[in-house]
This record gives sequence, C-alpha cells and structure tokens, in this order.
Amino acid sequence: MKLYTSAVVAGLTLSLGLSGCVSKSKYKSEVEALNAEISKSKEQNQALTGEKTQLEEKLIATAKDRGQLKTSLDEMKKAMEEMRQRQAEQRKRLQEFEDLTKRFKKLTDAGAITVNIIDGKMVVSLGSDVLFPSGSAKLSAAGLEAIKEVTTQLKSIEGKTYQVEGHTDNVPIATAVFPSNWELASARALTVTRAMIDGGMPAVRVSAASFGDTHPVQPNDTTEGKAKNRRIAIVVVPDLSTMPGYDELNKVGAGN
Repeated sequence: MKLYTSAVVAGLTLSLGLSGCVSKSKYKSEVEALNAEISKSKEQNQALTGEKTQLEEKLIATAKDRGQLKTSLDEMKKAMEEMRQRQAEQRKRLQEFEDLTKRFKKLTDAGAITVNIIDGKMVVSLGSDVLFPSGSAKLSAAGLEAIKEVTTQLKSIEGKTYQVEGHTDNVPIATAVFPSNWELASARALTVTRAMIDGGMPAVRVSAASFGDTHPVQPNDTTEGKAKNRRIAIVVVPDLSTMPGYDELNKVGAGN
C-alpha cells in the first residue's frame, strides 16, 4: 500500500512539475510577444510622429509660400496702379503743355516768347531785351503789354501757380542800384510779378525768384547766347499732390 501511495505522489509531483514548466514557458512566450508588440507600437508611434512633424513643416512652408505669394501679388498690384497713375499724370501734363502752346501761339509765332519743358516743368520765357532797357528793371511799354497778354492767358488756367524767375548773362553789373547780377535779376522778377498782379493775377498764385547768371540756356561766348540767357522765365509750378506716392511722402514729411 505504501508503495502505491508513493507512486501516486511521485506521479502527481511530476505532473505538477511538468505543468509548472509548461505554464512558465507559455507566460514567457506571451511576455516576449507583448514586448515585441510594444516595441513595434513604439516604432510605429515614432514613425507617425516623424510624419506629423514633416506634415507640420510642409504646412508651415506652404503657408509661408502663400504669404510671400500674396505679398508679391499685392506689391505687383501696387506697382501697376502707380504706373497707371504716372501714365495718367503724364497724359495730363502733355495735354496741359499742348493747351499752353496753343494759348501762346500768336506770341510764339511772333518770336516774343517761347514755351518749353525745362527740368520737367512748363516754362514761358520772355527775352529781357524786349521787356527792359539795358541795365534797368523798369518795364518798357512793349514789355508791359507783353506781360499783360501773358497774364491774361495764365490767370485763366485754373488751379495753377507760377514762379517768375529773373536770369541774366554772365556780364557782371556793379552799380549803386544793382551791386551784382543777382540784384538785377531779382528786381526784374519782382517788377514782372507786380505787373502780373496788377493785370489780375491773384497774388497767392505768383512768386518771384532770382537766379542771376547761374542758369544759362545757351553758352555765354556769343552775342546770341548772351541774349538768350537774359530772360524772364515764368514757370508753371508742378502740383505734387497729383503725383503717385504723394500721400506716403506727405506722411513721412508730417512725421518729421
């Protein structure tokens, strides 16, 4: 009986031992499989994180490109608009110049005056030899009539202001009344300005300036050149408010 019992016990022990080994082996396999899944999940998560980062970078780059494209388009539109404004201003100035030449056709045909564009400004020029006696700032009778006729035409052009410039040749003058060419040119410009005001030109629309012999239109080495340089130039003052970019320029000036 003892022998049987011992055999049974030994058999159970062996069975339990084998069962324990099988369970441990199975558990180990499950743990290894679980760890492998975890590692795989980590790798997949890292890959997804990398893809997400790439997508975010592409999104940022795309947004930046769109922003740059919009900026470029806005700048292009602004440049085109400014170009259209400049073209419109040029057409307007050309029309004004044509109108000015038509107004003075009679005087230009007679050789009394010239109408030109000088340094981008419309200029009506009258020879000083016609307007004044030599070395004098007093208008001659013919000169006064010429100024009256010019004033009649200029004052009828709405919205325009004028600067009367006095110019001389390079022959120096030194008298008690006119110590230099600057004083002579200044006195002549003021005389014409007063005559224009007397002729109906509003005083707020006209001013005077002296350039002496510093702005010749011809070389002073000939008699004809000197005669061309002795002149009164009535300049049509440009209206900067109509120029493209004036608003921005005005803001900068206001900030100083």
